[in-house]
Amino acid sequence: MSAASNNKSSGSIVRERIAPWGGKKGGVGVVNFYVHGASDKKAAASFTPSKLIQVLRVGLPVHELDDLQASLGVSMETLFPILGISKATLHRRKAEGRLDQAESDRVVRFARLMGKAAEVLESEESARQWMTSPQFGLDGAVPLEYAETEVGAREVEDLLGRIEYGVYS
Repeated sequence: MSAASNNKSSGSIVRERIAPWGGKKGGVGVVNFYVHGASDKKAAASFTPSKLIQVLRVGLPVHELDDLQASLGVSMETLFPILGISKATLHRRKAEGRLDQAESDRVVRFARLMGKAAEVLESEESARQWMTSPQFGLDGAVPLEYAETEVGAREVEDLLGRIEYGVYS
């Protein structure tokens, strides 16, 4: 068996094992987990870092984009450039049914930030407004745009931490 076919077959095994919590049919999706939290202990146990890494390697289902877009309350035209996805790539991903690893990682990055913002600001609506408005603590940058890179995302997360603990920013 060649390395390529071995990778392909092991990828399908991983996909079959992890699809239930990465998809709508068997459980809550990754975006909804990060934005809304786990509904029970069993769901929380499904979202361990090692399981998330497995899912990201295979790629999130394309529908996770819709969940992220709804959570952030922005248009797809706004969301795609932030995620680094062109219209042509989106059409390919829809046909394949999955995002690639890097795209999946960025989706999780923004879902994590949205969830943290909703927790700190105590509502999803406040979090949406905060994520899409210029913030003094980011030198007037918009958190959603600032978080396009991992370094920027960490700064947004740090600012949310300072807000949570009442540190003037």
